[in-house]
Amino acid sequence: MGLRISIFMLVIAITVLLPAHAQKISSPIKTGDLSPQEVIQDLAQANVVYLGETHDSAEDHKAQLDIIQQLYQKDPRMAIGMEMFQRPYQPVLDNFLQGKLTEAALQKKSQYEKRWGYPWENYAPVLQFAKEKQLPVLALNTPSEVTKKVSRKGLNSLGAAERKFIPPLSEIRTDNLQYRKSLQEIYAGFHKKSKSKDPQQFERFFQAQVLWDETMADVITQFLKRNPEFYVVVLAGQGHIVYGYGIPSRVARRINSISVKAVVQRSVLLNPTEKYPQEKSRIADYFWNNL
Repeated sequence: MGLRISIFMLVIAITVLLPAHAQKISSPIKTGDLSPQEVIQDLAQANVVYLGETHDSAEDHKAQLDIIQQLYQKDPRMAIGMEMFQRPYQPVLDNFLQGKLTEAALQKKSQYEKRWGYPWENYAPVLQFAKEKQLPVLALNTPSEVTKKVSRKGLNSLGAAERKFIPPLSEIRTDNLQYRKSLQEIYAGFHKKSKSKDPQQFERFFQAQVLWDETMADVITQFLKRNPEFYVVVLAGQGHIVYGYGIPSRVARRINSISVKAVVQRSVLLNPTEKYPQEKSRIADYFWNNL
C-alpha cells in the first residue's frame, strides 16, 4: 500500500492500539470493587456512556448489548451512537429503524463493508434491539473521504462541500499535548523504517485523528441539545475514549459552551487484558470483563 493509504489506515488502527495496556480484572471497578449491578446503577445516572471496544472482539460486542439492555430497563430514553456509521448515512439508519430497509439493504446503502468492514454480526444485535425498541441510532463518524484527505493534505485543504459533515475548523482542537504524545509514540512505532522526511506528516495524521473525535463529539452534543431528556450510549474504539482525550473531553467542552447544566459522562473499557501504565490521570471510569 502507498503512503497515502497507509497513513489513513494508521488512523483506524489507533482505536485498537492506543489502549494496548489494560489490567485484567474479574469485575468492573471505579474506586474499589463494585458489583456489575452497582456499575449499571451508576452508568444509569449519566448523560453519556462510552463503551470502549476492540472492534474485532466478539466478547466486547456481547458486553455492549448486555449493558445497553440493562440500562434500557432502568431508563428507556436512550439513543445509541455508533462510530461504525458515517454522518452522511444517518437517513439510511433512520429508514432501517423505521422498517423501510432490511439489514442487507442497510449494509449496502450505508456502504458498511467499504467504510467499516468489521463483521456485521458484531453490531447486528444492537441494531436489532434499537429497531425493536424504536431507539434513535446516531451515525457518528466523519466521512472517510474527508479523513483520508486530511491525512494527506491537512485540515486547511478541505473545501466547503467536504466541511458539510464535520464541525467548523475553529472547533477542531489539537492542543492536548498528552494526546499528541500518545499518538506520536504509536505513529513512530509504525514508521520506524520509513524514509520519509516530511515534518508535517505526523501533524496531518494527528489532525485526521482529532477530526474523527471532534466529529463524533459534535454529533453527540447536538443530539443532547435537541433532546435533553435522552442519554446517549456510545459504541466506539477504546482509543477514542481512554483518559477522556478523544471524544469525552470534546463533548464536555461543547456542552459547557451551550449549557449551564453539567453533563455527566462515564467511560467503560470492555475486556481489557494487559496492564495499563501508572499515570496520574484515570484511563476510564470502569473496566468491564465478561470473559
